[in-house]
Amino acid sequence: MFDAHSLLLAAAFLIAALLYSSVGHAGASGYLAVMAFAGMPAPMMRPTALVLNLLVATIATFRFARAGLFSWRLFWPFAVGSIPLAFIGGAITLPGHWYRTLVGIILWMAAVRLALNWAMAPRGLPPKPVAVGCGAGIGLLAGLTGTGGGIFLSPLLLFMGWAETRQTGGVAAAFILVNSAAGLAGKPSSLGHLPTQLPLWAAAAVIGGLIGAELGSRRIGTPTFRRLLAAVLVVAGIKLIFS
Repeated sequence: MFDAHSLLLAAAFLIAALLYSSVGHAGASGYLAVMAFAGMPAPMMRPTALVLNLLVATIATFRFARAGLFSWRLFWPFAVGSIPLAFIGGAITLPGHWYRTLVGIILWMAAVRLALNWAMAPRGLPPKPVAVGCGAGIGLLAGLTGTGGGIFLSPLLLFMGWAETRQTGGVAAAFILVNSAAGLAGKPSSLGHLPTQLPLWAAAAVIGGLIGAELGSRRIGTPTFRRLLAAVLVVAGIKLIFS
């Protein structure tokens, strides 16, 4: 049986998965924040978050794709650039606090712009070399920070007018899926640090992911979707700066 502490963490993971999957994210930043507050050892945090990320991103990708909110033409150039760099970044231990602070500030700025509805109207796909280059940069950030990169890709797509809000969720979910897998592959030895409570936490994350992806792909209107995404970016920024 699991103790009360493990059950409390499972509830927190469920809530994080629900919120993040409703906007096409998988929740790695939320899971890391929960584990940081719980005082879990650092070697355990990263692989646990990425495994949960893989599960929730798979659900979100499937649900958003079924709802017609995934664009292969938009996705693949970003993925081609990001996957090898996420693999490399996953093998590197990010030094220093300054970089995390800078990324957190950028996410807060993106959240403000999103909450104030400053996103550009959709105006077409980006040039493929630009998308590949942006994907490479985001993939490296994803690998270095232990996330899937959706918190970087989503605001970029919106503010450049490359996708409308809910389509951004579908593309971001698939992007997170491939980059989380690449990040884990970059340091397979980290899987040896997975906790014994992982089955419980994985079940909680899957339940949250199923509910959140259903709400985000079919039931939540665009204004609410935008505010939720802004909230996700604020939480991610807090995690990056203060964890």
